[in-house]
Formats: sequence, structure tokens, C-alpha cells
Amino acid sequence: MLQLKKPLAFIDLETTGINLGTDRIVEIAIVKILTDGTRIVKRKLVNPEMPIPKGASDVHGITDEMVKDAPTFRQVAQELKQVLDGCDIAGYNSNRFDIPLLMEEFLRAQVDFDMKNRKLLDVQNIFHKMEPRTLGAAYKFYCNKNLDGAHSAEVDASATHEILEAQVSRYPELGNTVESILKTIGEDQIVDFARRFVLENGTEVFNFGKYKGRPVADVLKSEPQYYDWMMKGDFPQHTKQKLTEIYTRTMLKKG
Repeated sequence: MLQLKKPLAFIDLETTGINLGTDRIVEIAIVKILTDGTRIVKRKLVNPEMPIPKGASDVHGITDEMVKDAPTFRQVAQELKQVLDGCDIAGYNSNRFDIPLLMEEFLRAQVDFDMKNRKLLDVQNIFHKMEPRTLGAAYKFYCNKNLDGAHSAEVDASATHEILEAQVSRYPELGNTVESILKTIGEDQIVDFARRFVLENGTEVFNFGKYKGRPVADVLKSEPQYYDWMMKGDFPQHTKQKLTEIYTRTMLKKG
């Protein structure tokens, strides 16, 4: 059993999306474990003051109708701050997502949420540390063999094939074709392999820098010099190739 020197608050957020700069919280749950083991649960729906995209609602089941009468984050910020007062914070992938997004909401609400003297425990990091996600670990897990000669290209490629065959046998829901497997696990929607651009609802948007989250075509229309800057910059050739394709298409439409 956990031995706690101070309360540990497990947090989880449901949101309008995964962009830390623009998305908002629609639900927050806090499971607070006191030093004597007492468990306190606080859950709130939050009006994000923006429409909840269908894709997000499909994931968490929360709709605009469900939050229209809920308080805004600004209205509950002080209460949440008090619940979390004096707590260390834990979650799953929380250091990369939940805590950064929560901090953004507190800053927008102009509530000083002090992170000093708090320990941040991301349970996903324990999982990845204790159950390594290397090729050798996967080979041991799925094929029950040690990977001798790892980092020999042929050995690694052959082991990867064996792992896939073992996965297909272990998980019947995958099916046994490339198409059925990708249908089950989801297929990456790649624009450029460096992922400087990503697809959102079929539209290429910037995934870095000052225009992150904005459609590439819109930026190129209003600031064509940004195209020149990227083409002269230290970006991968594939990124520049895709940028040129978008630029050409945008300029043709503009004309």
C-alpha cells in the first residue's frame, strides 16, 4: 500500500481536443488520497465556452447539450485549487497532457496555481520504465525468445515479422490482413514524416511554431513569405516537398 507523506491527487481530464494552446476542459475528475488512505472524489462538468468537436464527443461522450448549463473553468478554478492544495499530483500521461492543460486553464482564469513543492507522478512513465517498449522486450513478450544479435538489421527485421505473426495469433480481433489490422489500431494520417504538419478534419495544419494549429493554406495565403522562410530553413526535404504541394495548390486556387 502507498505510504504518503502528503495527499496524492489523481487527475483526469476530458477535453475538446489535444491542443494545449487552444483546447479546453469539459470534465475534470480528482481522486484525492489522504495520508491515512481516505479517498475523496471530486468530479465536475465544465462549460468550455466553445463547441465540442464531434470527434471529441465520440471519444468521451460529452456533448454541447450536456455542458451548456455547467460552470466555466473560471467559475470553478478557486474550488479546484483548494481541492488540490497541498497535494502531489498523479495521472496517466498527466505530465505531458493533463497537467499542462490544467495549467493553461488556471492561467486563463488568472488563478495562481503554484506547482512548486509538488511531486508529479505520471503512472504511464512507470509502465514504460518497468515494461520496456523496445524490440527486444516485444520479442520476449510475444515470442518468448531472447533477441540475439539485436541491432543487426536483418535480425531486427526478422524478429519484427515474428512479433507481428504472434500478435495476429494472440489478438483475433486484429484479423489477419494489413487492412484489417490498420482498421483496428487506426492508421496514422501522415502529411510529412517529420510531422511538421498534421491533418485535422482533412485539412493540413501546422504542428509547430507560432502558427501551430492553423491551416497551412490560410497562413500561406496571408503570409507567403513564410513559405520562403521554411524552404530556406533546416527542414527535412519531405517536409519541403509537402509544403510546396500545399503552396502550389493554394496559389492555384487563389488565382
